Amino acid sequence: MSTSIPQATAPAAAESPSAPPVKAKVKRRKFDPWGAVAWIVGLGFFFPVFWMVLTAFKQEVDAYTTTPKVIFAPTLDEFRAVFDQGVGTALLNSLFATAVSTLLVLLLGVPAAFALSLRPVRKTQDALFFFMSTKMLPVVAAIIPLYVIVSNIGLLDNIWALVILYTAMNLPIAVWMMRSFFLEVPGELLEAASLDGASTWRAMREVILPLVSPGIAATALICVIFAWNEFFFAVSLTAVQAQTMPVFLVGFIAGQGLYWAKLCAAATMAALPVVLAGWIAQNKLVRGLSFGAIK
Repeated sequence: MSTSIPQATAPAAAESPSAPPVKAKVKRRKFDPWGAVAWIVGLGFFFPVFWMVLTAFKQEVDAYTTTPKVIFAPTLDEFRAVFDQGVGTALLNSLFATAVSTLLVLLLGVPAAFALSLRPVRKTQDALFFFMSTKMLPVVAAIIPLYVIVSNIGLLDNIWALVILYTAMNLPIAVWMMRSFFLEVPGELLEAASLDGASTWRAMREVILPLVSPGIAATALICVIFAWNEFFFAVSLTAVQAQTMPVFLVGFIAGQGLYWAKLCAAATMAALPVVLAGWIAQNKLVRGLSFGAIK
C-alpha cells in the first residue's frame, strides 16, 4: 500500500501576480551656496593662468591690444622666439639647481628630522626654533656678505652657488616638516628601527620611509616651489651663464614696454615643470600636507 506524500504548498506570495518593481528613490542634491562660492573663487584664481597660456599662443599684435581678443589664429611663433633668445639655458639651470638642491635637502633633512623625533636632544624646541629663525633673516640684509663670499671663492655666475644657497634656504623648513611627519609614526616602530645600528638604515628604508612617503613628497614639492621661484639670489649672483627662469623673464621688460606674448610664452614654460611635479605627486601630496605637517 503506497502512501502519497503531500506536496508542499507554495507560498501565497508566489501564487499572487508579480508586484510591480519598487522604484528606488533618487536623492536630489540640494544646492550648496558655499560650494558655488568655492567654484567661483577657484575659477577666479585659475583665470589668470588660463589667460597667460592663451596669450602665449597669440602674436604680439593680438596680445597687446586695448580690447582683449578671444578669437585669434593660434601660433607657436612666440615660443620659437623665446627659444631663440636662450630660454633653454635658463630652463636647464633652473632644473639643475632645483633638482640638486631638493635632493640635498632630503638627504640632509630626513635623517636630521628622524634623529630629532627618535632621540630628542635637550631643549629640542630651541633647536627647531633656531632652524626656523634662519628663515626670518631678510635676504637683502645677507646679500652683501654672501656676494663677497661667493666672489672670493670664484662662484659668481656659477650654478653651484645657487645650489648651495637653495639647499641652505630650504633645509630648515624640511627638518621642521619631516620631524612632524616622523612624530606621526608609532613610537614602537621608531624604537625598533634604532635598536641595531647596523640595520637601522635597512629598517628605516623598508618600514619607516614608506610610512612617511607622503610627507617626503609634500616636503620635496615645497622645496621645489621655493627653489624654482627664487629670484633675489639668482639676479644678484648670476649674469648670463647661470641665470635661471625668473631672471630670464625679467629680460622681456624693455624701455618701450612689455612683450606680452613672448613673456606669456616664457612664463608658461616656466610654470609647466612645477605643475607637472605637483600633478605627479598629487596622490601623496594631499595626504602629506595633512599628515602632521601643521602639528
